[in-house]
Amino acid sequence: MSEQPVDLGNDIYLIDGYDMGFQGRTGTYVLNNKQVTLIETGPSPSVDMIKEGLDSLHISLEDVKYVILTHIHLDHAGGAGLLLESCPNAEIIVHPKGKRHLVDPSRLIKGAQAVYGEDFDRLFDPIVPIPEERIIEKGEDDTLTIEQGRQLEFLDTPGHANHHLGIYDPLSNGLFTGDTAGIRYHQVEGLTFYLPTTSPNQFNPEAMLAQIQRFRHKEPSRLYFGHYGMTENPDAAMREVREWITVFVEIAKQEESLEAIEEKLLERIENYVKQLGVPDRHSIHDILKLDVQVCAMGLYDYIQKEK
Repeated sequence: MSEQPVDLGNDIYLIDGYDMGFQGRTGTYVLNNKQVTLIETGPSPSVDMIKEGLDSLHISLEDVKYVILTHIHLDHAGGAGLLLESCPNAEIIVHPKGKRHLVDPSRLIKGAQAVYGEDFDRLFDPIVPIPEERIIEKGEDDTLTIEQGRQLEFLDTPGHANHHLGIYDPLSNGLFTGDTAGIRYHQVEGLTFYLPTTSPNQFNPEAMLAQIQRFRHKEPSRLYFGHYGMTENPDAAMREVREWITVFVEIAKQEESLEAIEEKLLERIENYVKQLGVPDRHSIHDILKLDVQVCAMGLYDYIQKEK
């Protein structure tokens, strides 16, 4: 199933983790520098793909120095503990609010089980705890030098989650946005569009919009998405996500139930992608349905807290 890592330039490669069995869904970025650095691991079933990708880049597991997690949701970080067992010299970098959940992932597991139900084991198992001494906390204005001329800068970027990091790479003038600036849908050949991701239970539209504005002020040349890949047209991508955040919240305020939010949201998005020319039987509809289910939960949770 695995394929060769994609060369994104500036010594950055992207390994497809085939999250949930979908190609181009969730990936791991490899910064192939003196101190080899990975950004995101995806869930545990993706770890074998990471190992194969590193091998094809002629990078040994012993040479991996840092594994940066934009946030600790299991589709981004669930495989970190499992991967670390094979990377003896690696350390995990995470937001200070995420550290305790990596050491003791029981609450993470419980929360994901509530969202994914009987699919949890297939999608995420095993979740391996990470020794505290192998975790480094990074927050607003912190930096990490991984090679001369490449000092990563960390941004505290709530909105999707309170324990979320953005990472600015001056060498590529690029931002690793995790989930703060939305999802890049690219599965239809010749067509790319962007939507926010509003999963429970820390979604905050005001904070998300504020962080996207911060990203814009950095004037990046490219964005690297948690889901999935790179765009070299960051302004258009962020504008599209900002517009949809407003739409998502308006729908949530108009409907009374979780089911109604999900139904109306899916209808709105399906109409949109139909206008873009997405074929009716394309696999992207399955991905959108899964995403809308989770987004609706986050929107409903946000509205209930507001009330």
